[in-house]
Amino acid sequence: MGTVARAGDGRTTLVLDGTWQIAEGALADRPTGFERTVPVPGLVDMAQPAFEEVGIKSAKREAFWYRHTFQVAGPIPGVALLKVHKAMFGTRVELNGKVLGEHLPHFTPGYFDAAPALKPGANELLIRVGAFRDAVPKPQPDGWDYEKQKFIPGIYDSVELILSGSPHLARIQAVPDIDKQRVTIHAWLRPADKPAPAKLKFIVREVTTGRVAGEGECEIAAAGEGGERSGQASVVLRDCRLWSPEDPFLYEIEARSDGDVLKTRFGMRSFRLDQATGRAMLNGKPYYLRGSNVTLYRFFEDAERGDKPWREEWVRRLHREFRKMHWNSLRYCIGFPPEMWYRIADEEGILIQDEFPIWNMKPKANEFDRDELAQEFTEWMQERWNHPCVVIWDASNETRAKAGTGAAIEKVRALDLSNRPWDNSWAQPQMPGDVFESHPYHFQDANYKLANIAKDSGIPTGNSVRNNSSNPVIINEYGWLWLNRDGSATTLTRELYKNLLGPDSTTEQRRHLYARYTAAETEFWRSHRACAGVLHFCGLGYSRADGQTSDHWLDVEKLTWEPEFYKYVRDAFAPVGLMIDAWAEDYAGGKPQEFPVVVINDLDKPWQGTLRFRLLSDGLTVLEKLLPCQVPVLGETKLAFTVEIPAKPGKYQAEAALIQAESDMVRSLRDFLVK
Repeated sequence: MGTVARAGDGRTTLVLDGTWQIAEGALADRPTGFERTVPVPGLVDMAQPAFEEVGIKSAKREAFWYRHTFQVAGPIPGVALLKVHKAMFGTRVELNGKVLGEHLPHFTPGYFDAAPALKPGANELLIRVGAFRDAVPKPQPDGWDYEKQKFIPGIYDSVELILSGSPHLARIQAVPDIDKQRVTIHAWLRPADKPAPAKLKFIVREVTTGRVAGEGECEIAAAGEGGERSGQASVVLRDCRLWSPEDPFLYEIEARSDGDVLKTRFGMRSFRLDQATGRAMLNGKPYYLRGSNVTLYRFFEDAERGDKPWREEWVRRLHREFRKMHWNSLRYCIGFPPEMWYRIADEEGILIQDEFPIWNMKPKANEFDRDELAQEFTEWMQERWNHPCVVIWDASNETRAKAGTGAAIEKVRALDLSNRPWDNSWAQPQMPGDVFESHPYHFQDANYKLANIAKDSGIPTGNSVRNNSSNPVIINEYGWLWLNRDGSATTLTRELYKNLLGPDSTTEQRRHLYARYTAAETEFWRSHRACAGVLHFCGLGYSRADGQTSDHWLDVEKLTWEPEFYKYVRDAFAPVGLMIDAWAEDYAGGKPQEFPVVVINDLDKPWQGTLRFRLLSDGLTVLEKLLPCQVPVLGETKLAFTVEIPAKPGKYQAEAALIQAESDMVRSLRDFLVK
């Protein structure tokens, strides 16, 4: 696309996304020619003609240089900021031959003062990024991931030129108060050479209708030299409507100074984790998190990736497919996607656990510097704190960092005036409302059998630490049953499938077992009600013959689920779900056997219907029993069926099903043998 101007009274934003020129070369020297093109946003492996050895350490280059020309109608206003939303690895910017500066972090936005170099008419912009993750030395986090083979550089989010008068609004933070039906708007002005008193006006509108919901204003006094100035105003909203996954209603704030206008969206919602109950609390009510993970930086090296992460229609379809699975939450795992993804999550109604790209199970001493991390955490939070979808700040994945990440959290926690909880993976939670993260991988033991789950208490334990303070638990990984998209076992599961199915199993057998076992484990963790959230791993990843994990897509472009996964695991995540709490692999024929059934209700209204229990053989009903079933709001009901096991030896299946006239049937299944 060409340069896009988003104009408003006092501010114009030139969106510089589109086709840029690109060349490879040294870190220090500008290339003499630019003979290739590349999309922005995107990655360097999308260049035409293609580069060789991209994403690996290569002697062919130290850096990639992007070049773009654009027009600016004069005169140049007092404030001109170039924003590079996200780029790997390390960003250096030149404008019209003048160096604007460097931004070393790879996962947060870089702002550059373009005013000294910008001119009316044609402008030439150069952005240099490192060719590999070691282009910026430690302690800069570099996105290390044990499962990745390639670390592909590029400007993988938008580039904008922001033009405004003064005083310039640097950012705003919306802090909802749902009890009082008001939002407190905090605004920061960019440092000025000659600070003067400023009056700010705020208008809050409903996004869908444009209707004004409230107005406010504040005055900011003149300050001394340097530094940002801030002020705040509280705005009561008429006919206040809360944001939730079930009703993702959005507002927009327009903040206005004498020389600038800044707009941002937000949702009226509150979120916290309650230590006393172990529950997530959304808008003051218990709310169970059901979901999955997106490991986008792994998908970056997937053969099927193409331009999908930057195509809005594909990203929106992806999130809608997640919603079809009864998922209301996601962890954006070990890396931040382009900002468009968060806007779509806001609009589609998905809660996000936002995870900073740190994964190091054996960090070296002093590998994580508190001050460096705190700076990056600050940039991260400021970029994302108005998104209602973002409900948990996640500092790392499976990282035993005794210092660094925890110290950085302490330093920045107060910046978020909505006080979202934090997850610091395999370190002790710092506050009562922080996450205790659990990854109960039963099948990490290749000799594990599903029947062994009966010995588990249903209370997930820690990974390297105990839950000493009884913090709310979120399981955001479990299973260890991965298959590649073609149905072959991954490197982590080859031995497991040999043990479970024998050395000559078929693709169909493996896919069926994967889906059924994942469904059973999902039922197990959900029905014990010991967790604030149960998130499957993973909804989008990669598929590689020598890979360790994968996802469940047969066709990534069309977003076609592997049918067995969709059939069985979708039921396991149903808001009103159930579990046959019987795990034996065989029963004695001709004898009575009790099959307990647990029915759970994640809804804020009671459920009433019929619980049907059947024994099946070769798909035919051997016996059937029906019981009326009522489940209270956010509660559970335990029922049991005592049946006589058929005397005839063979393969059988126990099926419990929830039946209600106005909804789909939800099932729990257990296979067993009669000897």
